[in-house]
Amino acid sequence: AHHSIIEHQRKQTIQSLALTIFLGFYFTILQAIEYYEAPFTIADGIYGSTFFVATGFHGLHVIIGSSFLLVCLLRQINFHFTSQHHFGFEAAA
Repeated sequence: AHHSIIEHQRKQTIQSLALTIFLGFYFTILQAIEYYEAPFTIADGIYGSTFFVATGFHGLHVIIGSSFLLVCLLRQINFHFTSQHHFGFEAAA
């Protein structure tokens, strides 16, 4: 998406951001299903606590990143970014 912004390819930028956001939320859904179906809990010892803490922080990272990219997508749709002015996108990505 960043390369597309620099190359003035607005449609490709929007498509790339939308796909990335979709995959981020898809990952979050799969992670929630994995948590629900896990045969262990966070209280089941070192493995359970390590698993849930590590994947929990990663999931939080994905949710926050997807939210930032969603804002960038909305800004791109509203023509807020140009090839010379896109620091908000760079900071989010």
